[in-house]
Amino acid sequence: VQLQASGGGLVQTGESLSLSCVVSGFTSDYYTIGWFRQAPGKEREGVSCIGNSNNFTYYGESVKGRFTISRDHAKNTVYLQMNSLKPEDSAVYYCAADPLVILRCPWRKSEYSYWGQGTQVTVSS
Repeated sequence: VQLQASGGGLVQTGESLSLSCVVSGFTSDYYTIGWFRQAPGKEREGVSCIGNSNNFTYYGESVKGRFTISRDHAKNTVYLQMNSLKPEDSAVYYCAADPLVILRCPWRKSEYSYWGQGTQVTVSS
């Protein structure tokens, strides 16, 4: 199983970025995909997650209304559209999955066995 995150970069406050997570190796596509982020000196926190359909999504309080998660099963890819970015959104963003995480969106990192390599998002003020 592999997760490949990409799309990070350096933007200014108020701008947008779209992250992608390509997943390979799972035998089923019903698993949940979670996006987490970790800023220097801080714990890794849950940002958003999506179940097997675009109708099953959850967001952390700090990103609600600004971030949108979506999934393209044909491409085995999950996207995180991030709008109205703020300096406090700066972090390394990771996608994660686990074959036992289905039809739910846990925020506990320990529930996910597979992680992408992370992509850096930096928002300048």
